[in-house]
Amino acid sequence: MNQKAAPTVVADDVVVTMAYTLTVNGEVIDTSEESDPLIFLQGYRNIIPGLERELYGLNVGDSKKVIVKPEDGYGDEDPEAFMEVPRSDFPKEIPLEVGTELEIRDEDDETLLATIDRVTKDSIRLNFNHPLAGKTLEFDVKILDLRAATEEELEHGHAHGGEEEDFDEFEFEDEEEEN
Repeated sequence: MNQKAAPTVVADDVVVTMAYTLTVNGEVIDTSEESDPLIFLQGYRNIIPGLERELYGLNVGDSKKVIVKPEDGYGDEDPEAFMEVPRSDFPKEIPLEVGTELEIRDEDDETLLATIDRVTKDSIRLNFNHPLAGKTLEFDVKILDLRAATEEELEHGHAHGGEEEDFDEFEFEDEEEEN
């Protein structure tokens, strides 16, 4: 029986189980403390590039603080990703307050996420940037487990089983695709 040796450090093709806390300017944005740890396949861009890059070589039990600049996280805030909308276009039951997150359908019936950025008497400004765009992210991580990926996981490019998820439902920019 040809069984893969258990990995000893975070490397490409390794399924990583990691506890994390994400803070921005000292405010906790997300944490695995009240939920399951993050399970992902290293080296397949299942997490933001700036975090993935800093995990290589860590062992089970290792903890690390990782600072991720916007360009290695969710990108810089795009000034073109704002839209002024007449206040009258919004149903009365929607709370029109700064910070309210909305799901909006575009002309192709695709769902877009937007945050109310500014409210005036006549209009609402929507921000379509990722909520963490332009932000420096601070992660406190701890590696809980490592295992070799299965052939199926390698083919699919992500871990199977457990509570695998990305940090957000949003995608980050892939610089390689832009060039």
